[in-house]
Amino acid sequence: MSRPPTFAPPPCARARVLATERGDFAVLDAVPRTPPRATALLLPGYTGSKEDFVALLEPLTGAGYRVVAVDGRGQFESKGTDRQECYAQGELARDVLAQAAALGEGPGELHLLGHSLGGQIARAAVLLDASPFRSLTLMSSGPAEVVAAQRDKVKMLSDALSVLSMDEVWQAMQAMDPPQDADTGDGADMRRRWLAHNPAQLIATGAQLAAEPDRVDELAAVGLPVHVLSGERDDVWPVELFDAMARRLGARRTTIAGAEHSPNTARPQETAKALAAFWDGLPGA
Repeated sequence: MSRPPTFAPPPCARARVLATERGDFAVLDAVPRTPPRATALLLPGYTGSKEDFVALLEPLTGAGYRVVAVDGRGQFESKGTDRQECYAQGELARDVLAQAAALGEGPGELHLLGHSLGGQIARAAVLLDASPFRSLTLMSSGPAEVVAAQRDKVKMLSDALSVLSMDEVWQAMQAMDPPQDADTGDGADMRRRWLAHNPAQLIATGAQLAAEPDRVDELAAVGLPVHVLSGERDDVWPVELFDAMARRLGARRTTIAGAEHSPNTARPQETAKALAAFWDGLPGA
């Protein structure tokens, strides 16, 4: 799971509730000092939350962009139900479209970014209706299902969530963590976030990661500008798959040196610079 350097938003951002026609969502809303060039909606990955983007907020607002990072339904501070069918990918994609509408940007003006699982949900939203969006960034988010080792991990987690409490699963995960990783980030906040996740959401979205079909050609046919960004190593999808996906999409491709699956937390300054350069370089920006 991504480990943000802090759960405290910077001065440019405030935690608030985004009310939509599909319910309320917890967001971090970061606004630049001058009128924004555009707005970006950021979707976190599996087991993650809006706080995974905390380190990007100041550099992106400094580049002139309003940034809204969101907890999806059943993630951290956004409430969800205990029914797995409510977390079907199509339902989560419709949530994204409702969030886009609630932000009040004009048609074709909102930049959409998804990290890992969030990228596949973002892709599904664009395939349902691309009209709200100016661009799509797929951050460490592959073309189809995750690698076999990750599918095994997801199944192990889902099996545990079916019989154990969230706290019991957390304790088991901590016991399995390598010693060098156990104290990374704020442990109390990481635990608080984990306990707030809805287990039905984790089981349902984990199954999606393990069975996601390749929809790259569908996305290419939409014609939306796409940015494929990743670290130089990744244990969820091979980096070579990101390279090939970018070629199939005719997309901009960025590799963040020194980063792995979460360049947003490992190399936030470099990642923000790459994002702003992509958005700045779009026609009519």
